[in-house]
Amino acid sequence: MSGPVETQAARTALAWQRTGLGLLLVAGLLARGAAAHEDLLLVVPAALVAVAGLTVLGVLGQRRQRNGALAAATDGDARAPREVRLATCLVVLTVLCALAADLLLQTR
Repeated sequence: MSGPVETQAARTALAWQRTGLGLLLVAGLLARGAAAHEDLLLVVPAALVAVAGLTVLGVLGQRRQRNGALAAATDGDARAPREVRLATCLVVLTVLCALAADLLLQTR
């Protein structure tokens, strides 16, 4: 009675996907706010956050998954400090964009 085996690499890949999708969700909320308030300036933070989300999904997550699989196959080091640092910076950028959009709406 053996069920499906869940590996650390699969969980890590899913975590990177969740991070990218979360960033895209925030971008969608910012875009919705820009449309609801009919403010073209609010599109800028939404676009920055969307690019950040797509970067995590399309570049960093894929690179991390590939490097993790290679490390598992060769008994190498699976850590990826550069990718983690960049993803953290993109999440912080998302927070700053959301704060800037909120402050912009409060001043108008």
